[in-house]
Amino acid sequence: MHFVPYRSRSALHKTPFGAAAAWEEVTFRVILPRHIGCRGVALCWGDFDGEWETRSNFAWDGMQGENEDWWHLRLQIPEPGLYRYRFAFFTDIGQGVIGDEGRGVGCIGQSAYWQLTVCEPGAKLPDWVPGGVMYQIFPDRFCASGQAKGGIPAGRLLRGDWGGEPNWNPDAQGKITQYDFFGGDLRGIAQKLPYLAGLGVSCIYLNPLFLAQSNHRYDTADYLRIDPLLGTDADFSALCAAARALDMHILLDGVFSHTGADSVYFNKEHRYPGAGAYESRDSAYFAWYRFRNWPEDYASWWGVDILPELAEDHPAVLEFFTGEDGVARRWLRAGASGWRLDVADELPDVFLDRLFAAVEAEDPEGYVLGEVWEDASRKWSHGARRRFLLGKQMHSVMNYPLAEAILRFARAGDADGLAETVLQQLEQYPPAALRGLMNHIGTHDTVRALTRLGAGEPAPGADRAAYAGQTLAPAQRAQGLRRLKLCAALQFTLPGNPCIYYGDEAGLQGWMDPFNRGCYPWGREDQALLAWYRALGELRHSSEAFAGLGFVVISAALGCIAYLRGTGMMTVANANPHAICYELPAHFAGAALLLGGEGLDGRRLTLAGESAAILRVECE
Repeated sequence: MHFVPYRSRSALHKTPFGAAAAWEEVTFRVILPRHIGCRGVALCWGDFDGEWETRSNFAWDGMQGENEDWWHLRLQIPEPGLYRYRFAFFTDIGQGVIGDEGRGVGCIGQSAYWQLTVCEPGAKLPDWVPGGVMYQIFPDRFCASGQAKGGIPAGRLLRGDWGGEPNWNPDAQGKITQYDFFGGDLRGIAQKLPYLAGLGVSCIYLNPLFLAQSNHRYDTADYLRIDPLLGTDADFSALCAAARALDMHILLDGVFSHTGADSVYFNKEHRYPGAGAYESRDSAYFAWYRFRNWPEDYASWWGVDILPELAEDHPAVLEFFTGEDGVARRWLRAGASGWRLDVADELPDVFLDRLFAAVEAEDPEGYVLGEVWEDASRKWSHGARRRFLLGKQMHSVMNYPLAEAILRFARAGDADGLAETVLQQLEQYPPAALRGLMNHIGTHDTVRALTRLGAGEPAPGADRAAYAGQTLAPAQRAQGLRRLKLCAALQFTLPGNPCIYYGDEAGLQGWMDPFNRGCYPWGREDQALLAWYRALGELRHSSEAFAGLGFVVISAALGCIAYLRGTGMMTVANANPHAICYELPAHFAGAALLLGGEGLDGRRLTLAGESAAILRVECE
């Protein structure tokens, strides 16, 4: 084994572990073999993208035994930002370098840098977020109250067959011109709050509620009106109040990078009174959009012409969304507890700064969560390295990297990859952001988790027509259910907060949009699966360990992962198709099996294939 001079994940070599706050003292320790005759060590650190670099010299700690020289440095970085670092050392015959060879392990002669995230001092998370359970609802498909509605815009296909297959047929031009609606509404959600409380839900994330022509409502027509099919402003405030009475919070979907073309602001279909940007250069909204050649040639989200992009940095746009009487604060006053920001990485810094400040001013306990599919600590967009998680922009993000790692573990047994994904996030994300993560395994944008786990991925480039009417075969469904329970156990016990996509807990399946947006199967739930989710919710709320960041990998190999949360909660997950016998470490005394598992005999835990167990242990 080669000599290891530095480990970024070891308290011996670096404190604090992971991210630091500006002006917080960070201590580095490098250990070198005595025989190389080291005369000095320096930290080479600077901007993450190499725009500048400086050196800070270490002090000699002395010898440790006869074979090691220890060196240390205490450093304070005054500015929040994303930094990189490695080490140089000096001998009588020249200079050497110590860099990251992966997994935080330093190697002499390696030139790769480590990442150091430095966040705003005092960055915090709303008190109600950590340790909770989130639940995502696609409003049209969760529960229909049957309440009569008025003022419904023309051109909507109203379905009377709750649970039927969502409409997917495009017209001859490949576009959907008439969306179907099943009638889910705000009063229906309110009726099911006791059900959600039984799952341990503390935060309900609602896909868009505002007036729009589609059933998904990401083509906003009016940010100041609840869509009449969902109810009224009064229904919304009543839902928020009823949720708060059960210690639940409502998180709204903020679609602020674009509007609908068929909207008050653009008015391409001439549906609304007043002049939209498409209709007149004199429109109050003309400057909100980026026209290349008015009116037909304009910037749109990913080239989709029904979604014209907003100029989010324009003063009028900023005021509309983030001003004292703007959209962000208006709906917090109506009862919401925060915003999930759609395509957050496509919003400029000035917009994110202003929106976060608006939320914080209106409600210090307001929560801002971003949709970012990649590593949010080092995301590059808008021509710059983004500062999403450094403070003053977002509290945290949707955890797509973890979702993929969990699903990959369940399907392919990649225990090492799952452990490394978690450890990387713990090292690179600020503590508040880590505690606020939304740990989902599926959303309205992905194939249903049960389908992915039972049948795999859609064929590359496959048309929706190929998946219309397709359901899992019995054997596929049985395997998918086993794996889904396994994934849920991981979701509920890893750092961050689990998020259930409505119906997953009931066994809802579905391929890509719109098949992943089916109606909740009331009265036809998979009761065994539902009982598992309820037990996980109850268990999660029983221990403060799940609200913290304590995480120790006990083992991660051969299709099995085991880890400790805090000082007493242990999860063991077996992705193999066959049963295993897992022997707990000798220093774990008095282990008690809380959920899952086939049996515990002393330190020997029996796990069925594709299953997980959660235990309470005590470290001697």
